[in-house]
Amino acid sequence: MKILFDCDNTFGVSGCDVDDGLALLYLLGMDAEIVGITATYGNSDLDTVFSNTRLMIDELGLDHIPLLRGGACEGDYESEASDFLAEMADRCRGEIFLLATGSLTNVYGAFLKDRSFFENLAGVCLMGGITQTLYINGKIMNELNFSCDSSAALGVIREAKNLSIVTGNNCLRAFFSHEGHRQRLGGSKTGTARYIDEKTSYWYDCMKKYDIEGFYNWDVVSAAYIMKRELFEDSFCVINPDEDSMKSGRLLGNGAPVMVNLPIIRDSQVFEDEVYRAYLNVDMN
Repeated sequence: MKILFDCDNTFGVSGCDVDDGLALLYLLGMDAEIVGITATYGNSDLDTVFSNTRLMIDELGLDHIPLLRGGACEGDYESEASDFLAEMADRCRGEIFLLATGSLTNVYGAFLKDRSFFENLAGVCLMGGITQTLYINGKIMNELNFSCDSSAALGVIREAKNLSIVTGNNCLRAFFSHEGHRQRLGGSKTGTARYIDEKTSYWYDCMKKYDIEGFYNWDVVSAAYIMKRELFEDSFCVINPDEDSMKSGRLLGNGAPVMVNLPIIRDSQVFEDEVYRAYLNVDMN
């Protein structure tokens, strides 16, 4: 399966989320054919995301995978990343799935470059958006992907074909506890286990400040939906985002109706088992 991965990867960057990098490791463990990675902003600024993703590519020996720099801010639709996304989709029509886990500036830019972009893809899976207020440990959490470039997000949702959206609400079933991490990886002597432990320990410490003994593995859910759909129950429904609702990532507004799939994890424990299995399948050599 060919995948274009558009992400705001800050795996290993102190104070920033680790889930994009874990999604990349999951894809590698599932033997996905990653035909390109494009950097967008979101978890941090574009420079940080790009340099950090370059570092991860070097550490994992993935120099054969192209890495392209995307737009630096909302509305920055002309970039190397947008050009690359459009060109790859046209070159491999019907063969590539697009996985997007950050702001959607690059993705919408690819559509503006080539209006047949979404038709050329086999499918699109996004991580982002909410269908209702998102509570974590009793506190409201803001949506941080679609709201980064609300116009781009609205455009992608309205134009994409075969679209699945892994919402923040549905990702609450993907809670990875620190204790589970220690049990699964603590005693492993593999290079992958040591690598993940080294790169994610700070994030568990960050979550403890909010009285959370673990974290929600947001982006891995969307990667898993592409690679192992039997872990999910499809949930096709109509959403109606508008310009105002997208500013806070809300998929329900007063806009034109759009039919999308909002997949739900069937069994949280089975899902977690499969994700750790994929991690440990990555060959760090």
